Amino acid sequence: MKKRILTGDRTTGKLHLGHYVGSLQSRVKLQHDYDTFILMADIQALTTHFENPGLIHQSILDVAIDNLSVGLDPDVVTIVQQSAVPAIAELTIFYSMLVTVNTLRHNPTIKTEAANYGYDDMTYGFLGYPVSQTADITFCKAHLVPVGEDQAPHLELSRKIVRRFNDLYSPVLVEPQIMLSDCPRLVGLDGNAKMGKSLGNAIYLSDDRETVHKKVMNALTDKSRLQKTDPGHPEVCTVSAYHKAFNAGEYENVCEMCRKGAIGCVACKKNLSNVLNDMMDPFREKRAYYEEHLDEVKEIIHSGSRKAADIGNETVREVKEAMSVIV
Repeated sequence: MKKRILTGDRTTGKLHLGHYVGSLQSRVKLQHDYDTFILMADIQALTTHFENPGLIHQSILDVAIDNLSVGLDPDVVTIVQQSAVPAIAELTIFYSMLVTVNTLRHNPTIKTEAANYGYDDMTYGFLGYPVSQTADITFCKAHLVPVGEDQAPHLELSRKIVRRFNDLYSPVLVEPQIMLSDCPRLVGLDGNAKMGKSLGNAIYLSDDRETVHKKVMNALTDKSRLQKTDPGHPEVCTVSAYHKAFNAGEYENVCEMCRKGAIGCVACKKNLSNVLNDMMDPFREKRAYYEEHLDEVKEIIHSGSRKAADIGNETVREVKEAMSVIV
């Protein structure tokens, strides 16, 4: 049997090229090698967007289409709406008995995210994010969880919760292994170290050709270049970072021309715009199909969620049996 992967996205808006580089392109490559579950994490989206449920509702469809448009095959992967799997909520309660509040408060990822959102006082749901994530992973007994380095502390806590449950009750849960992404984080178009939905510095997978072109032409470059013949410093240029991520075959040549002042920033940006749009055109073609067949997208989500719910119910049965809570 194939090993199972659990990955997914918080449904807080459409996905961008940072998501593609960091996760989506890897999902496409691995989908035939692993039994892949893609979680539309609408419950976890509520931890930071509980006052805007309309955004989360629309984003479930948007994120599903983003995944399908880049090449994930709905006949191969299982796309799941998190809130449609009752086992996740039930397992979250059981696991919450196995971890202390202090442990959650000292989780470095929680501390960083709380600071980023300006939370002086965290909600129960936000603080318990790693516990809910453990339920996400274990309801389907996932063997592997692909994450970036910033999410590794969450996964390590999940592994500890699983080990404690198995040691205390019975070894019915699979201890997940961390699959660290080897892809560098894509910087924002404004040079910000993070490309974010709320920062206005992202190229979205749903952007049309003209939008991509405009965004690229406004991207931050080497501030020290005043004339196109001035020697450039590609190591500090945002556009250069995008060439490295999406135009690897020409990257060294682009850098060499930049350092010699043989190519201006405008020409370099036009080159990048063409590269990105050529890559994204097949995405747009698939997106257009799914946007015209939303009922098909909904059925993909519903059927995947039903499959996941059945698997989760069996896991909960085993967990309750191990805990001796079934009368």
